[in-house]
Amino acid sequence: MRSLLRTLERATLRDIALVCLADALVGISFGAISVSGGLPLWVPVAMSVLVYAGGAQFAAVGIVLSGGGALAAVVTGLVLNARLLPFGFTVADVLDGPRWRRLFGAQLLTDESVAFTLLESDPRRRRAAYWVCGFVLFVVWNVSVVVGAAAGGLIGDTDVLGLDAAFPAVLLALVLPSLTDRRTRAAALTGAVVAVAATPFVPAGLPVLLALAGLLFAGRPAAPAAPGDDPAAVAEGEARSLAEEAH
Repeated sequence: MRSLLRTLERATLRDIALVCLADALVGISFGAISVSGGLPLWVPVAMSVLVYAGGAQFAAVGIVLSGGGALAAVVTGLVLNARLLPFGFTVADVLDGPRWRRLFGAQLLTDESVAFTLLESDPRRRRAAYWVCGFVLFVVWNVSVVVGAAAGGLIGDTDVLGLDAAFPAVLLALVLPSLTDRRTRAAALTGAVVAVAATPFVPAGLPVLLALAGLLFAGRPAAPAAPGDDPAAVAEGEARSLAEEAH
């Protein structure tokens, strides 16, 4: 683990720590909501170890506590986690070694671990980002759920403490720097509009998947300049081409 930590930049480790802090608050909230709603302590703990998917866990527990059946809870969790299938293809290169290691690595697959992996282009840093974020987040999440479940009878209404808002607030802070790119901004805004518009009409969890439609508006990335190209000359050539097309 030390060698993996040394591979990553300090800024990356700081961002991973912030995400873990936010997840800890959400994990405490999940454990408290589950137990205070009437579920035995072992249920949220077992779900966190075996399912390990915050959104799916909240949705499943919400359905059960509102009187829904186990089948509806399972189907909802599967729909929410459908996004992890393409995520797995994007980070398959970091899961190497014996079968047991790949199976454990697959269990660590989350939105956060994938996001930090995709930020890195170097193979060593990609692997380090995935395993550091995935393993630390797994430990933090499960410990937080145990703490929340144990204190479920004392916390009562978790919404009063604002724990439900901590996770999206930290994620928004991490995403904002990426919105300076025009293509990323267009995709994010389009996805947000689609998700908000669909929320009143589709089951919980589907708006997030429908937001992927925003990728259609991201546009094609600009072609990279050749190694010997002068940026000023390239810009001048593009301006000349546009002027000729205008005439």
